[in-house]
Amino acid sequence: MTEPAWLTVLTTTDSEEKAHTLAQGAVEARLAACAQISAPVTSVYRWHNAIETSQEWQVLFKTTARRYDELEAHLVAAHDYDTPEIIATPIVRGSARYLGWVTAETAAAAAL
Repeated sequence: MTEPAWLTVLTTTDSEEKAHTLAQGAVEARLAACAQISAPVTSVYRWHNAIETSQEWQVLFKTTARRYDELEAHLVAAHDYDTPEIIATPIVRGSARYLGWVTAETAAAAAL
């Protein structure tokens, strides 16, 4: 099976300000072509043997598979969670113009 060329990468954080910081940093570093921040969601999860419920902001990055490792490392370093959610989902189809833009925006780091 062939590796996908493009990915969406999801993370969450506990404030809108932190979501903007994560999004801005990844786009500025050209690790993602863009990032979308979703309004607060309610997350229910087990942490340290207790059921927690919290409000979080989701950040969805559009990137290439080639840039994933760097994006993950950036998110881990910039995130204040002990174990941040970082999930990559392959993009199997999309508009050629849009996916070309994602590729160009994330490849531009080499030209800087």
